[in-house]
Amino acid sequence: MTDKKLIRILKVFIVIGISLILLGHYLLSYTDFTQQHGVTGIMICAGCIALGFAFSLPTKMYLTFVLVKRESEQSK
Repeated sequence: MTDKKLIRILKVFIVIGISLILLGHYLLSYTDFTQQHGVTGIMICAGCIALGFAFSLPTKMYLTFVLVKRESEQSK
């Protein structure tokens, strides 16, 4: 897999993660989803946020390592 494909895939995962975080926040803050579904609704919102963090944070770290490695190879 080339670096360009890998970087594109990692960026897609970051966008998915941030979208899940925003969805969870929206459901908790601006809708009555949690009032309608009770504890299950809170667990769904928290799950969206947790899954969003799981998608976005490690991906950002790995993408940073790939970009730093690529930059150091180009400077040589």
